[in-house]
Amino acid sequence: MLTYDVEIWNIRIRKDRRKAYMLRWRVGVEEHSKSYLTKPQAEGRQTDLRAALRDRERFDTETGLPESEMRALNSPTWYDHACAYALMKWPKIAAKHRASIAESLAVITPVLVSNAKGSPDLKTLRHALQTWAFRMVRNDRDELVPRSDAETPPADIEAALAWMAKYSLKVEEAARAAHLRQALDALALKINGKPAADNTVKRKRAVLSNCLRYAVERDILAAHPLPKVDWDAPSTDDEIDFRYVPGPKQVKVLIEAVEAQGPRGEHLKAFFGCFYYAAMRPSEIAALKDTDCVLPEETEGSENTWGELILEESRPEVGSGWTDDGNSYEQRGLKRRARKATRSVPIPPALVLMLRAHLKTYGTAADGRLFRAARGGRVRSTEYCDLWDKARDLTLTPQEAKTPLADVPYSLRHAGISLWLKAGVDPVEVARRAGHSLAVLYRFYAKILRGQNGSNQLIDAALNSVNEEPEA
Repeated sequence: MLTYDVEIWNIRIRKDRRKAYMLRWRVGVEEHSKSYLTKPQAEGRQTDLRAALRDRERFDTETGLPESEMRALNSPTWYDHACAYALMKWPKIAAKHRASIAESLAVITPVLVSNAKGSPDLKTLRHALQTWAFRMVRNDRDELVPRSDAETPPADIEAALAWMAKYSLKVEEAARAAHLRQALDALALKINGKPAADNTVKRKRAVLSNCLRYAVERDILAAHPLPKVDWDAPSTDDEIDFRYVPGPKQVKVLIEAVEAQGPRGEHLKAFFGCFYYAAMRPSEIAALKDTDCVLPEETEGSENTWGELILEESRPEVGSGWTDDGNSYEQRGLKRRARKATRSVPIPPALVLMLRAHLKTYGTAADGRLFRAARGGRVRSTEYCDLWDKARDLTLTPQEAKTPLADVPYSLRHAGISLWLKAGVDPVEVARRAGHSLAVLYRFYAKILRGQNGSNQLIDAALNSVNEEPEA
């Protein structure tokens, strides 16, 4: 039982004992004592107890210890607490979020150790933590448990987790500023030592913060320690380097090179068209259904008519180990939108023609999806990325191929958004069509926004109008 009823007595000297200096104190009705070899030792402990009283700490009647010392004594290791946090979050969050938490904890946990000597290879350790300790499965009793508790890991994974369990700091120790600073520095870097993207740092820092908040909830920590740590992430430039974003002519040639690669390239031509002409995310394209497409009727002159996509679903690729149904993707609403929210994207005639031709040739899957794998499932990123890599090899010069020019299919989305901005479309409307917040748009596309709408010409016109005014 914890109580404020504490009395600390003077040090008693017993010259006939080896530890001659005895400190005595009372907690509730229980008396406690501890003997020391020297008087300074006894006085030091007496000072600690009195400091705890001044800090308004309660004492435990059974052990005589202040509450903070009891908490430290009973504190689990950071590794055990991180496993408990991942398990607590698992049932109520999306598969993508599960994977994100596991990835973040796998970066943070290896630095919160008492001894780094003899540590496993960092890639092996992170893999062991991410896919065995922080990934949950159901055991033979249908209980959610860490995968390492339900299955037998490979020898190197088992050794890595055993090392982690042995050397992980207690949560009380891990929560000290010096250790938290190490954790923050770790999450701000990629495994190759280069600075991580700003969004990545924010996402992983949020996981660290929430894990510490859960320690407060579990009465492992008295207060959240992270706000006390004065730390800023290394500055990074999130702006897109538009030297490597393909222009309209390059995009057309690249998509034609995809189409030229045979049946799968022909099937996915419109898939890449959605990247560029509608600035869609791959998860949104994977979920696109015929009922989402508002295409003008095919009449004389309709080849120049715009259409519309009404997006309502996404299917992010996440891996079968993170979903409840074992699929390698999850079905969810649009990114950062309410579950049933929709987003309308006007599409130009070029994409209208692509989609119309695709529907005529391939029809849809049983659930209405336009694009699917050979067996009807979601188109995997490995498949469309392979097609894109070959298209680059076919169309770019050897010098261009060595640069990041159009290096990934997602660069088509960047190209589409940048085209809209260069054309003078209102940034608010661009953000709406792309499914961005305006803040994100300004952070990633600042270079274009700074030069759009003929800014210099507008300023020149204003200055010239002043110069042309007659003097009074």
